[in-house]
Amino acid sequence: MDIRVKKVSNPDDLEKVFAIRREVFVGEQNCPPELEWENEDVSTHFLATVNGEPAGASRWRKTDKGYKLERFAVLKPYRGKGTGQALVQAVLDDLPADADYVYMHAQIDAVTLYQRFGFAKVGEQFEEAGIQHFKMEKRK
Repeated sequence: MDIRVKKVSNPDDLEKVFAIRREVFVGEQNCPPELEWENEDVSTHFLATVNGEPAGASRWRKTDKGYKLERFAVLKPYRGKGTGQALVQAVLDDLPADADYVYMHAQIDAVTLYQRFGFAKVGEQFEEAGIQHFKMEKRK
């Protein structure tokens, strides 16, 4: 299985990213579309492919708190095969050298994935877009 992740900014690749997120977040998880589409123009987007086929997406953006990793989505046929891990690694590798504070709002089901990359849960469980999350911070 050939998993590749690339940073994308051209309209064709961004549409693939948005289509993956639409299928996973809006279609499968019933997230309100108006919550899904925000901060697109200030985010750095990534597209994962498996054997050349679009398989996953993610992004990071600078916030007033630090660098937030967001919108990790992997299509059903590609889950459990390393696509999510490849996305996390690519996003972490792309962060600027001065990214001292890195955090995310992780869905409960994905917490263990992010823990493998040095993230730790912070605070209480909370609901976002109808889904239970934990805030997680990257430990040095």
